Amino acid sequence: MSCQHTSPQPINLRQKFALLTERWSPRVVAEMNDYQFKVVRLQGDFVWHSHAETDEAFLVLEGQLHIDFRDRLVTLNAGELFVVPRGVEHKPYAEQEVLLMLIEPRGVANTGDAGGEYTAPNDVWI
Repeated sequence: MSCQHTSPQPINLRQKFALLTERWSPRVVAEMNDYQFKVVRLQGDFVWHSHAETDEAFLVLEGQLHIDFRDRLVTLNAGELFVVPRGVEHKPYAEQEVLLMLIEPRGVANTGDAGGEYTAPNDVWI
């Protein structure tokens, strides 16, 4: 499946976020080749995890996101993008709600190798 629409249409991210009430549960809004663009609301702590097979891109649309690494901390503000390299253990967290876009290959679990209660269903469109 390359797209959920019969013909390409603009995607209004504000409308998509308005439909999204759960936190830590990414939803697909578009696909390009084998990559998905996912919107997600975050607040609080996530789990330590890594993605052995792929990099993971975080684009902060609203708020401030912190990503802990074992050796440092990266802080992203609205309008900033950061790519976590494949295989690097990390833990996102946000003191206040963050609206975020994730860009990653289709089929990537949000909890990577960690699994557990924060694992969201994959390939769910909004």
